[in-house]
Amino acid sequence: MIKRYKIKDHQVTPVESETPDIWVVVNPSEDEKKWLVENFMLDEHNFASAFDPEEPTRLEFEPDHLEMIFKRPKNYSSKDHFLFKVSSMGLFLFKDKLILALSEDINMFSGKYFKHVTGIREVFLKLLFNSIFHFMEHLKVINMIADELENKINSSMENKHLLNLFTLEKSLVYYLNATNANSYAIDRLKHNAEKIGLTPRSQEFLDDIIIENNQCMRQAEIYSNILAGLMDARASIVSNNLNVMMKNLNAVVIAIAVPSFFAGVGGMSELTTITHIADHRIAYPVFVVLMSCIGVAVYWIIKRVEKY
Repeated sequence: MIKRYKIKDHQVTPVESETPDIWVVVNPSEDEKKWLVENFMLDEHNFASAFDPEEPTRLEFEPDHLEMIFKRPKNYSSKDHFLFKVSSMGLFLFKDKLILALSEDINMFSGKYFKHVTGIREVFLKLLFNSIFHFMEHLKVINMIADELENKINSSMENKHLLNLFTLEKSLVYYLNATNANSYAIDRLKHNAEKIGLTPRSQEFLDDIIIENNQCMRQAEIYSNILAGLMDARASIVSNNLNVMMKNLNAVVIAIAVPSFFAGVGGMSELTTITHIADHRIAYPVFVVLMSCIGVAVYWIIKRVEKY
């Protein structure tokens, strides 16, 4: 799929023109890939890398344009089961146009950052900033989910919530690697700002991008260290909750077994003989109440002994 955009009235607007300012390529077919590579003289390997989430971030200069593979967070779906994934996007910046290659069909020009743009180089930088901003937003969501799972683990006796935390920790490792790799490409972009033709204002914005990416990387590292450091403690909590439940079940089993012993040895006939209660309408309730009292007393004694 190929979409075309132009910058009109300082906004990115979809058009049907054959000569747009911005080309957005989403999971193209083989014919579309071949047409784009041949017409714009793109590096075939770099263009294919834009759709591969395993490709590393990099920045390369061609004779008439630059090619950048940049990491961005993939949109989360309930099918991912707490795993936040990372995808790649390709940015191919020419003097008069920008080609954006994506593996999923999303609107990359939404939000306040694209309400006022002055050129394709500013759009290029804002796409980088927008990806870093989405990393930050996903980190907030991961932190909220982790807090909720921690509260559930405090009373949990199964490993489901603990496994979800392991998945979140794995997601943070992916995010940390992605933001760390992005930082190298952004630094190289900074060193070649004049070669690319960035204005002083754009260079200041690039400095802001570097700061935001470093903060995002640091935050992902902190969250990852906290989750990893407390994972053993949370596993101990689940194990302790299970031990407490087993102790309570054992106490209940013993409390039931003691009245059953007396009932088995004596039974209703002995109770009738001892109490001289011949009426079964009275004898049965007395028997039930007596056995229940014995069971409660045994359970109380067991719980009292546990405290010492």
